[in-house]
Amino acid sequence: MMNNYAIIILATILISFLLDLAADWLNLRALSDRIPAEFDGVYDAEKYRQSQEYTRVNTRFGFLTSTFNLAVSLIFWFAGGFQWLDQIARGWGFSSIVTGILYIGVLIIVRTLLSLPFNIYDTFVIEEHFGFNKTTPLVFVTDLLKGLGLGIVIGVPILAGVLAFFEYAGALAWLYCWIALTIVTLFLQFIAPTWIMPLFNKFTPLEDGELRESIMAYARRADFPLENLFVMDGSKRSTKSNAFFTGFGKHKRIALFDTLIAAHTVPELVAVLAHEIGHYKKKHILQGMLISIAHSGVMLFLLSIFLGHQGLFDAFYVKQPSIYAGLIFFGMLYSPIELVISLGMNFLSRRNEYEADRFAIETTPDPEPFISALKKLSVKNLSNLTPHPFHVALSYSHPPVLQRIQAIRRLKK
Repeated sequence: MMNNYAIIILATILISFLLDLAADWLNLRALSDRIPAEFDGVYDAEKYRQSQEYTRVNTRFGFLTSTFNLAVSLIFWFAGGFQWLDQIARGWGFSSIVTGILYIGVLIIVRTLLSLPFNIYDTFVIEEHFGFNKTTPLVFVTDLLKGLGLGIVIGVPILAGVLAFFEYAGALAWLYCWIALTIVTLFLQFIAPTWIMPLFNKFTPLEDGELRESIMAYARRADFPLENLFVMDGSKRSTKSNAFFTGFGKHKRIALFDTLIAAHTVPELVAVLAHEIGHYKKKHILQGMLISIAHSGVMLFLLSIFLGHQGLFDAFYVKQPSIYAGLIFFGMLYSPIELVISLGMNFLSRRNEYEADRFAIETTPDPEPFISALKKLSVKNLSNLTPHPFHVALSYSHPPVLQRIQAIRRLKK
């Protein structure tokens, strides 16, 4: 018989699934055969048809993937899989910390293996069909192994620390754990650009020339000390283009995909960099970090409360409570709050994108190169130009490109 915890968790899982399904259905209904006037002369009819087909294929594949994941999760849950695995893990005779690492590790590995066929199909069939994929089987396997290695080197010690805090640190375990996790997170932010990201991509300093000179001149005008300007070999995996800002202090860096440089003019690239610098100048990166730290503190505090509730374990048919199983079950119980937070974070992220756009327009002489860059990126990435507002609210961290261009044009007036 299901208790209140089980009812809440099951209802949340199903509601979240149905919300995504409704958003996808509305998004497909919003597709229009008519090219928006703003993109006349940019999208030809065939390329626009291809972008719509890309949206349809990804939406249907996403539905198949989420349905499979939902079915597997519910079968494992109601067949007593958590209790079965707990008995096996305890039977190995290790300490509670090691048992917890193995228990959670097995679940992660199984989930990864189950998702592997979908990832392979997405990369080597869908992305290949639409001309995006540049990932070779060797790169795909190497990425998996590197991810596994990072999980062992970084993830396992962090998990062990969390389990140890809640096992031995008493009533204030959540506070000590929060402080430790905050320090670790800041440390990882510090070393990631230099030590972690280069494991997956090659970062080459942007060579001297017109582009570098134009970017450095803009950075000086914007009072942004810039030393680490890199080209990332994005073409190693995909033809899609992007640029990003990461790190802080002396270790901050801006990276341009090589595919971005190949497809855009110097003024367009300077405008794109101005947008990225705008995120830094408007303190969006610091804002996101502070919100993430606060969020983890609230989550750990609530975790400390619910770990002592036997009903949470009964909901998953687990007879003997444990910190490691409680981490997983609380994560599922917390999902309604996570859903609401994600909606708020997406809204905040979209607002920040508008602010970064505004900064780029106000600090460059002409907005047209930035508009042109946004259009080229949309065409090259086969972006959906007419997403449904509900789908945007649920899933988009960036505003739809048409809305961004319209906002920029209003700034010109």
